[in-house]
Amino acid sequence: MAYFLKSEQARFWILVMIVSISGFSQGMLLPLIAVIFEQDGVSSALNGLSATGLYIGTLVIAPFMEPQLRKFGFKPLILIGGGLVIVSLLAFPLWKSVAFWFALRVLIGIGDQALHFSTQTWITSTSPQQRLGRNIAIYGMSFSIGFGSGPLFVPLVNIFEPLPFIVSGILCLIAWSFVFLLKNDFPEVTSGGTHSSKGVFGRFQAAIAIAWIAFLPPLGYGFLEASLNAIYPVYALRQSIDVALVSIILAAFSAGAIATQLPLGVLSDRLGRKNVLILALIGGAAMFGTASFFETNAWLTVAFFTAAGMFVGSTFSLGISFMADLMPKELLPTGNLLCGIAFSIGSLAGPFLGGVFVGYAENFSFLLLIAAMLLLIGFIIALKGNQKRQESPVSQE
Repeated sequence: MAYFLKSEQARFWILVMIVSISGFSQGMLLPLIAVIFEQDGVSSALNGLSATGLYIGTLVIAPFMEPQLRKFGFKPLILIGGGLVIVSLLAFPLWKSVAFWFALRVLIGIGDQALHFSTQTWITSTSPQQRLGRNIAIYGMSFSIGFGSGPLFVPLVNIFEPLPFIVSGILCLIAWSFVFLLKNDFPEVTSGGTHSSKGVFGRFQAAIAIAWIAFLPPLGYGFLEASLNAIYPVYALRQSIDVALVSIILAAFSAGAIATQLPLGVLSDRLGRKNVLILALIGGAAMFGTASFFETNAWLTVAFFTAAGMFVGSTFSLGISFMADLMPKELLPTGNLLCGIAFSIGSLAGPFLGGVFVGYAENFSFLLLIAAMLLLIGFIIALKGNQKRQESPVSQE
């Protein structure tokens, strides 16, 4: 048992478990607070603004994260990030205030950024090349399963309002405690490399120059996920689709995404990340575009959303794997950080642009906006034909 806990396999599954529980807390928190605020008569605008706290926290702390990782290693950052999330979750019942809860969501965003950045970088840094796609797919799938199961615990609020926060905090605490069993490690710094001496923004510039193409899938997935969850319900209700069916439609997308995370990750190990990303993005665009012509048939829409999820539900994890293929080892922390930043920017832009589209383009289906965005990213990746795997770009400088 002691030997197993020190193995790379044990470390991988502990990291996966942590990410899954983190996804659960995020997936529960979004609808839970929305429901509580709605029942308390908080305006929808203020409710939506409060939800941005998570992404604001993620973006604010991002530039400061990499130097701390290089200085202290993976384990301390995971412990600090997880601890911040746990304390914040358990603090929600202490005082019901929009401002206080917004501040707690910002803190959770900071903690989640530390946790996801560290676990993601640890996995991409230590996974063998032939299993990178598989490992990142499992990472993404575990988060998706946790995120998808989170809303199922929202009804606990009807028993005792603080109960969902307490349950989520305890589950995070249990998963977090396993991190103490891991041996600390540090991101790789190649001998003779010049990137590490450039400073944070210098490394950002170098990473973007090398692998900017790989940041587009996380950006697109952030746009897709946030706009589907925030704007599509509004659009669907305007199309006279029943509220219960809207929930089923969104759940169908998540189910499709979970079903193909691992197969697409394994396929990308064999066929190449770029080829699978092009297939996924264009396939997803086709599904959303076709669904726009059948919106009056809710069950056909469910089928198309399931198929769309099967295509594009893996774009975030595939983007991370694509970045890891292109990036030199010493810039992997920077690359992972930029993937998270791209996702957060997409998550902030999606609801805003989606809301503008629904408000001013009433004659067009909202799904066409999603399809156009996916198609654009797919074409950009396809046209970037000279992008090859870079095992050691440092040596080229």
